[in-house]
Amino acid sequence: MIFEPTPLQGSYLIKLQSIQDERGFFVRTFCKKEFEGIGHEKEFVQINQSYNKLKGTLRGMHYQLPPHQEIKLVRCITGSVYDVIIDLRKDSPTYLHHFGAELSGQ
Repeated sequence: MIFEPTPLQGSYLIKLQSIQDERGFFVRTFCKKEFEGIGHEKEFVQINQSYNKLKGTLRGMHYQLPPHQEIKLVRCITGSVYDVIIDLRKDSPTYLHHFGAELSGQ
């Protein structure tokens, strides 16, 4: 996995590295040690998947207050999605800044 920092402190785009052969491909989508390497040592407490029937579907902002906050990992497995994150951490140097990126199954 390649972790590319975004303009928001502690946020990354993760590029997956696939190994391909005549059967198809293999790709690592999570490695605890690699996440620890960028300072993410908290556990992921949920893994969710959603599906949108219609192009242009808008999903809501996901946010939890302490002590119920969670690390978010968003992945698109087919098609594409424009994902936006907003830094709502009042003590962060990037407070109220946002970042968006197109994620795709590619």
